[in-house]
Amino acid sequence: MEIFSNHPLRSYNTFGIEAYASDFVEVNSDDELKHLLSDHHSGSKNLLILGGGSNILLTGDFAGIIVKINTRGIEIIKEDNNEVHLRVAAGEEWDGLVEFCVGNGWGGLENLSGIPGQVGSSPIQNIGAYGTELKDHFVALEAINRCTGEAIHYGPENCQFGYRDSIFKRALKNRLVITHVVFRLNKKPVFNLTYQLLNQELKLLSPDEISLQKIRETVLRIRSSKLPDPRFIGNAGSFFKNPVIRLPELESLKERFPGIVYYESSPSTVRSPQLAVPNSSTAGREPESGNYKLAAGWLIEQCGWKGFRKGDAGVHKEQALVLVNYGKATGAEILDLSRKIQHSVKEKFGIFLEREVNVI
Repeated sequence: MEIFSNHPLRSYNTFGIEAYASDFVEVNSDDELKHLLSDHHSGSKNLLILGGGSNILLTGDFAGIIVKINTRGIEIIKEDNNEVHLRVAAGEEWDGLVEFCVGNGWGGLENLSGIPGQVGSSPIQNIGAYGTELKDHFVALEAINRCTGEAIHYGPENCQFGYRDSIFKRALKNRLVITHVVFRLNKKPVFNLTYQLLNQELKLLSPDEISLQKIRETVLRIRSSKLPDPRFIGNAGSFFKNPVIRLPELESLKERFPGIVYYESSPSTVRSPQLAVPNSSTAGREPESGNYKLAAGWLIEQCGWKGFRKGDAGVHKEQALVLVNYGKATGAEILDLSRKIQHSVKEKFGIFLEREVNVI
């Protein structure tokens, strides 16, 4: 385990921002991680745990030590005729896990195909898309307390999962390092086709033709048509959260903006609403009660930002929720652009957009 000084970070963040870490180390096992956390040299420095770098914006050099998690391993820890439980190392690539499950005929994660990042980050965000959330198939996680080195086990009842939210983004932020996540997969999968666009793509097939692999392929195709590939255009996916509001506020907005796009939302989303691809089967329906999620991309587009570009910092031409680095934009430039977008949406709609991306 070698620590590198003044290490370049451009290839470690999907925005492709040019920045440097004072110190950088890659860990390949839990023992290496425990040793690093207990070492007095790392303990005296600012420390950042880095997974896939798909949800961060670096606004400058990092004055501290960055720990890149490279642990690997997928093991079956429980199995019966109906289910299989997998214990997965934090450093495994998320989409690689989904591909592995689909290839074995285990259902549950196929709607989450194509999401960038690593397994260890997935519970923090309670990642979700196309009608499925991580919490739907989450069993437990294992973590290490960064300060004490204590090994900790968290079940779903401890994680306070919400819409793209968990306790690890709030009360336990930067206090734990997740080492493993346990998932429950179905050997007799029930396909989740509640997301309207996914349903439309598959409706021409007979029930016998629909499979886990077909759903995965369809999800990947939809994602590629909606979101830019960070291998070619630097980005971190959706930059802002979808705001969640109550019925009276929605009614007021509908009077002023009859075309406003909204979706029904569950009560838990009020705590920390964040963007997921919405279930458009409820879009445009007359509001009844509860909470409503506004399409942040629509709000941004109405303010004229879609396709905007200044230098190499811009807003994607197809999806206004995605801020992009066309080549040599700095993190500070992208952050400044995001603040201008927030200001204009607040001015026009009275809605403040929270960032989805973590600013470092």
